[in-house]
Amino acid sequence: MSVAELPGLLPGLLRYDADTGPRPARRTPRDWLVDVVLFLLAIGIGLTAFDQGGGAAAREEVQLADLAAGATACLALWWRRRWPTALAVAIAPLSIVASSAGGAAVVMMFTVAVHRRFAVTMAVAALHMVSGSLYYLVYPDPELSLRASIVAGVLLVTAVTAWGLFVRARRQLVLSLRERAQQAESEAALRVEQARHLERERIAREMHDVLAHRISLLSVHAGALEYRPGAPGHEIAAAASVIRSSAHQALQDLRDVIGVLRTQPVTDADPEGPQPTLDDLPALVEESRQAGMRITFDDRRDDDAPAPPATIARCAYRVVQEGLTNAHKHASGSAVRVTLEGNPVDGLCVEVWNRMPVSRMGAQSEIPGAGTGLIGLAERLALADGRFEHGRTPDGDFRIRAWLPWPA
Repeated sequence: MSVAELPGLLPGLLRYDADTGPRPARRTPRDWLVDVVLFLLAIGIGLTAFDQGGGAAAREEVQLADLAAGATACLALWWRRRWPTALAVAIAPLSIVASSAGGAAVVMMFTVAVHRRFAVTMAVAALHMVSGSLYYLVYPDPELSLRASIVAGVLLVTAVTAWGLFVRARRQLVLSLRERAQQAESEAALRVEQARHLERERIAREMHDVLAHRISLLSVHAGALEYRPGAPGHEIAAAASVIRSSAHQALQDLRDVIGVLRTQPVTDADPEGPQPTLDDLPALVEESRQAGMRITFDDRRDDDAPAPPATIARCAYRVVQEGLTNAHKHASGSAVRVTLEGNPVDGLCVEVWNRMPVSRMGAQSEIPGAGTGLIGLAERLALADGRFEHGRTPDGDFRIRAWLPWPA
């Protein structure tokens, strides 16, 4: 393995936090490979410095001491992950008198630059600049002047420190990008969950509006059969037919919503079922008429006006549906008037009016309700930038009135 391949291996040094020290983890095969390469690199640099420096020209006992000091410094590299700053400080004065410890000093400077804060890195680099300058005072270079040797040593320390800072910055950038990617995935999962929750709320509101209306029709027809057991056969057959068709439609709607709730998380590409429009209002009114309700439907919209947006038309349909459902529940047998008027300039106005029953028996509803229909309707209209009013009129009747914007 050549020295040119080291930049790809040195980022593996970052197996622990750059500020708080090493993490208690076992070395991976990559860590072992990096440690072995750096150990061999430190030995190679140290032997080269020993041969070219003053150590080789010294007495034999001085040479043995120099090599022993260099070997000790290289062996200390195996603990550089645990004590990088302490070992770098300890090797700095040793490299003044032991030229073979120069390789270990270079590796420790790089390690500190990669794993420690900028202030600590600069302090260690300054210490090694001083020790390098003192080394050239002890072992002068025969080919360079003292000033040139000191400048070369300072440039070497600067290059090694800058390389370590670059590796640290690159690793921090990678960690930051990884954290951002994980955060983006978490936010995307949260948005999907919120979309699923909102879709289920929307389905629940839709099913309340639809099933409440159909079940109220079932209750009215069943009540008519109960109070008129001797009714003609054709009336009983007609009532039974309405009950059967309404029950079938209610079950179909319930089956549809259960099928949607069992599907995967909702996305923008998920199709919706057919939604009601203003053209479906006559059929809705006719269903209530078949249930025995006296209804007057007055459509005062301009004949030449374009159709309102689908969301506005659906809201208007739900207003009429909720008004008829409340009339079934609380004012059975009373007259009901449904009025629809407006244009793209003035907006769309929907009104459902019914007389309150005179008798106490008629005022009591036998159809259970959750009491949230009008609340949900008000919320639906608020989301559509509309206005909603409901309550008793000065004459004692009950009125539901909604205004919806009708963009041209």
